[in-house]
Amino acid sequence: MRFEGTSTYVATDDLKMAVNAAATLNRPLLIKGEPGTGKTMLAEEVAKAMDLPFFEWHIKSTTKAQQGLYEYDAVSRLRDSQLGDPRVHDISNYIVKGPLWRCFESEKRPVLLIDEIDKADIEFPNDLLRELDRMEFYVYETQQVIRARHKPIIIITSNNEKELPDAFLRRCFFHYIRFPDKETMARIVEVHFPNLKQELLKEALEVFFELRELPGLKKKPSTSELIDWLKLLMAEDLPPEVLRESSTRRVLPPLHGALLKNEQDIHLFERVMFMARRNREV
Repeated sequence: MRFEGTSTYVATDDLKMAVNAAATLNRPLLIKGEPGTGKTMLAEEVAKAMDLPFFEWHIKSTTKAQQGLYEYDAVSRLRDSQLGDPRVHDISNYIVKGPLWRCFESEKRPVLLIDEIDKADIEFPNDLLRELDRMEFYVYETQQVIRARHKPIIIITSNNEKELPDAFLRRCFFHYIRFPDKETMARIVEVHFPNLKQELLKEALEVFFELRELPGLKKKPSTSELIDWLKLLMAEDLPPEVLRESSTRRVLPPLHGALLKNEQDIHLFERVMFMARRNREV
């Protein structure tokens, strides 16, 4: 089976090739790219396209590698022992399976998402090396080895908040999702809003990419923010002329709060547009 994209996810040829290469090599696919470029959605879409079970593990700053395997609930066991519950005699009743364990038990080849791995401690990726290499781990409390029935397709996302260890990177197939160009972005928008008027889309994309190209912008608007903005424009039934006028007059576009998310960027836009208008008048 090969990933060829889905009706709800626009994947470039490079991205499809990367997914299929990682699946063939049985190596994790490490995905980087700007926020809002569809990194997290990719794993679910791969599972949907290939009709495979889907498991996800969302990483936080406090997440430990052990939690992906299993956790021993000693507190519950102590409480049950005080209440005289007969379950305390079987320690397996207090083993909580993690996403990696559940993934390894899948009867079909599964897809596993490890989302935003760079949020965790710097040692987190290294702590998973053995399990990802051997596709097995040992449960000390029950003295059993858990082995993967099928090697999963593993997709790992990173926002580049931390550098990942070289030993971990060597075991991954890497792909960087470039920010979509206007043509690709138009295809993405069409998936979400198939009935959107082409003239409104054209003017909205002009404003959107003009904002992204603004030098010194602290946070560039992303794909997801463009989708939100277009949804608002459609809800307010704003004509394309309003966007064209704001672009011509060099003023903030309507409902700009969906695109610009802090006051520094708004002030920067206003200053740059003011200077542009003054130079044009001179």
